[in-house]
Amino acid sequence: MPDSISAARELLPPDYPAGLNEIPEPPEKLWLRGAMPAPGHKLLAVVGSRALTRYGRDACEMLIAGLAGYPVSIVSGLALGADACAHRAALASGLHTIAIPGSGLNDNVIGPKANGGLAREILLAGGALLSEHEPDYLAHPHDFPSRNRIMVGLSHAVLVIEAGDRSGTLITARLAGEYSRDLLCVPHRINDPHGYASAVFIRLGAALVTEPKHILEALGIPVQDAQSAGEARAAALAGSERAIYELLADPVPRDELIRRSGIPIGEALTILVSLELKGLIREEFGAWRRL
Repeated sequence: MPDSISAARELLPPDYPAGLNEIPEPPEKLWLRGAMPAPGHKLLAVVGSRALTRYGRDACEMLIAGLAGYPVSIVSGLALGADACAHRAALASGLHTIAIPGSGLNDNVIGPKANGGLAREILLAGGALLSEHEPDYLAHPHDFPSRNRIMVGLSHAVLVIEAGDRSGTLITARLAGEYSRDLLCVPHRINDPHGYASAVFIRLGAALVTEPKHILEALGIPVQDAQSAGEARAAALAGSERAIYELLADPVPRDELIRRSGIPIGEALTILVSLELKGLIREEFGAWRRL
């Protein structure tokens, strides 16, 4: 098993990512599994409800997919709902991602258990797991608000997908203001209880986000024109995604495309959805084609 996924290593304050030593009550030490992003990457914390709605999921996937090809790392807490959606969307888009659980980092204590496989996927993709707790530490309820300060301290901006009036996301959003991080919010319909946090913080001055360009602007990353951005996302493809994309030099009907690829139908359909979310392909008039 590669070293990057076999054991946690200790970090002391001089080795912390930029920003963490500037916050009130920085962690005394950190434990790291995997690899932090390359120098120059901007870190975006993505937070929201554990009971994520379909609207929230679609918004999260669309916004993160639009960051593919840019030097952005997605930071979240490995919880159910918005956290897991953000990590998975980052992986699907070829983006680096950092998970900060409330527990230690050993496989047997990372929670929720349902996301143990996701933690491993993050490590295998070159991402990172980060915690202030000893590797075998079991999480307690009070650990989750505490780890939120690390998420915000690491990041250059915080994106709120959705949250109700009693959500822990409210704590994270308030920390963004206290730590002078940009706060970005996805809008919701009037009176939608899942949009409570976004409505409150947009009224207080948070940036309203409806497309990936708004996130890039907040992070200070120049926005590429549509053609250049698409070329960058296509260049990052590998494996089966690359194989299917290469087959679409000309439009191809779905069944014919799957037959030519030789990829099992379930996997091929998943890849088509992933490539569509990345803005690289579209189905029109019964055939898939490149954009």
